[in-house]
Amino acid sequence: MSLFIPDFDGTVVVRSADAELIGEGGPVTNQLLVDSSATGGALSSMRVTLGKGANGARPHHHGKSAEMFYVLDGTAQLLSGDQVVTAERGDVVVVPPGTQHAFAAAPGETADMLVIITPGVERFEYFRHLERIRYGKVPPESLLDVQELYDSYFGTSPVWNAAREQQCSAQQCP
Repeated sequence: MSLFIPDFDGTVVVRSADAELIGEGGPVTNQLLVDSSATGGALSSMRVTLGKGANGARPHHHGKSAEMFYVLDGTAQLLSGDQVVTAERGDVVVVPPGTQHAFAAAPGETADMLVIITPGVERFEYFRHLERIRYGKVPPESLLDVQELYDSYFGTSPVWNAAREQQCSAQQCP
């Protein structure tokens, strides 16, 4: 195991009012807080706000980075490998590199989470790309061309699909 030493020497401060919002007014809002370049590769961070029962990210994995989810408010469902975890306010879930994961607001609930990826990957442009897909400016398949660039590799998870279908059948999920 090698030690990663980030290459930055100044304090990073991001004011809430200055943080870029992606998806504002929709079921999922991403507040882009700190990208990898600002921390010398130490981490990337964002805040994800999920509307009632909203899906956040479909199953995927990061080959080089761990991802931490801290639930600020509400209740989230998270996939980590073959385990579906329900996390509530104050709970932390850390997914190791290479592990398939996904997240959503629990059925009938909202969720607000701080997400940290370490070591960091430039992620802001990834979320801008997702926004372009949302507005039909580029096709969804275009994500396949940038998986390696953003260290996000899409997969499938029957466990996740079953958990979301089972719990959403009793309640409204988008």
